Amino acid sequence: MNAAAMGFAMPPEWAEQQAVWLSWPVADERHWAGQKSDLMGRKFAEIASVISRFETVRINAAAHRHEMIRRLCSDAKADPKHIEFFDHPNNDVWCRDHGPIFVKHHETGEVALVDWGFNAWGGKFPPWDLDDAIPQRVSASLGMRRFEGGMILEGGAIEINGVGQLLTTEAVLLNPNRNPHLHLRDIETFLKDGLGVSEILWLKSGIEGDDTDGHIDDLVRFVSDDAVLACVEKDRSSPNHAVLAHNVATLREFRKVTGGPFDLIEMPMPEACEVPGWRLPVLPASYVNYLLVNGGVIVPQFRQKKNDERALDIIRETFPHREIVGIDCLDLVEEGGTLHCISQQQPA
Repeated sequence: MNAAAMGFAMPPEWAEQQAVWLSWPVADERHWAGQKSDLMGRKFAEIASVISRFETVRINAAAHRHEMIRRLCSDAKADPKHIEFFDHPNNDVWCRDHGPIFVKHHETGEVALVDWGFNAWGGKFPPWDLDDAIPQRVSASLGMRRFEGGMILEGGAIEINGVGQLLTTEAVLLNPNRNPHLHLRDIETFLKDGLGVSEILWLKSGIEGDDTDGHIDDLVRFVSDDAVLACVEKDRSSPNHAVLAHNVATLREFRKVTGGPFDLIEMPMPEACEVPGWRLPVLPASYVNYLLVNGGVIVPQFRQKKNDERALDIIRETFPHREIVGIDCLDLVEEGGTLHCISQQQPA
């Protein structure tokens, strides 16, 4: 039987969490090499330290690297009581996409995980064998029930609320580089069976420079069962202007389960982040790629003082009862993502 048939569903991110999972950077010839490796190790330690103020951080990394990571986290003043290490070797850092997606039983409260296939966003960045094995390793380490998802799916491609609605994009889930043998109806069935959702809301495409083909967590996030925080781009010369305007128009057509349109809060994009000569001419920088933790929201910043502060103000107004913490993510987004992309929450 699938997860939904057995009474499991994915909780919204704002539900109480047991931990946040990170997959530590691996220095190799493809990425994170040389000085960049040292920089990213310190950046991940900074992020782990901030999360550890709110809840437990669980780290995927090969065992021989644990002591080095422990030192970095100590230097970053992480709470050692809230840092846990697992001998889970990984290829890359994007735990949102290769990690397990956790589900919870609506009666017993049992937490299980769904193991979806992972192929590095359509085979773009080999190898990915260790990353694809992370959910199975997590299941074994925690003694947790594991369901097979039945198709390729990255966690950054989906966004859910607490009443059975899921947001995603056609550019990712209908892309033939993931599940070429599946049609839209097949994909919706797998999502409903694996995550316990009842309605799929589709947007078209994502922002410029996104290696994932258009993940939802750079575009729009549920902030409650009846409200969304959606990216907008006012600059008509930007390649993101038309895409995001179309997304907002579509979002206004969606309906809450109780009827009526969603409350829609607009989040302006940062100015274009560019690195001359880099493989991504425009970096996929987005303020809605934040991470919710118990009692807090950790928000990416891009060294744009006015825009960064405006984003923090919008997040403060949206989550008035949570502590808001900004973290510089400009170096991190060079590799294609920020705080939500590198993390995966485990519900309590």
